[in-house]
Amino acid sequence: MSDFVKLEIGDGIGTIRLQRPPMNALNTQVQEELREAATAAAASDEVRAVIVYGGEKVFAAGADITEFTTTTFQQMTVRARALSGAFDAVARIPKPVVAAITGYALGGGCELALACDWRVVADDAKLGQPEIKLGLIPGAGGTQRLARLIGPARAKDLVFSGRMVDADEALRIGLADRIAPAADVYATAAELVRPYVQGPALALRAAKEAIDGGLGVDLASGLALESHLFAGLFATDDRVEGTTAFVEKRKPGFTGR
Repeated sequence: MSDFVKLEIGDGIGTIRLQRPPMNALNTQVQEELREAATAAAASDEVRAVIVYGGEKVFAAGADITEFTTTTFQQMTVRARALSGAFDAVARIPKPVVAAITGYALGGGCELALACDWRVVADDAKLGQPEIKLGLIPGAGGTQRLARLIGPARAKDLVFSGRMVDADEALRIGLADRIAPAADVYATAAELVRPYVQGPALALRAAKEAIDGGLGVDLASGLALESHLFAGLFATDDRVEGTTAFVEKRKPGFTGR
């Protein structure tokens, strides 16, 4: 039984809900439960899109620093990959994933948001990577995903300074995709992903794999990956339905097969 992370499924949307008040600090148990929830969301045929949500007050204010004060180098060399892997599990969900951010998304909380495809941010939210103020650097994707998302210069500004950005700046630099009042953040996130619930699941999966996989390789390798995934979709029922519906001038009825 998960204590701090729940996967709730309704109307094709799986909500990965963080529930460790007051700040949803991401301790070791939360990280492992997050991995389990992400794996379950990825495997469930009922889940066609995912929202990562911490509630109306806070998304996640970062790692549980009390665990760091006595952690040795030897211990962290073992745990560091597990920490990063928990967020990788979210990033690898082969479905559209949006972070619904209220309050704070700092440190590990920001890294969790970066593992999602989009970020809907409350108008009073704060985001950042403050690890430098602890004599550390982001250790679960913050130096890598942030630089790929907003560019290396802006990423260095946030990581080197450890400063927080508000919703308006996050939107301006590409860290946020939509802004909404805190009470409407979840609904706005659901509105963003709801069109994909009835979409061609295998094509969406292939599109995400092509984009994410192509970012880590040279252009020629990325184009080869794209061609491979494109050709594979010709074995799907949804490709038949989509092309036939186009020719027949009607709305397609995708089944995810």
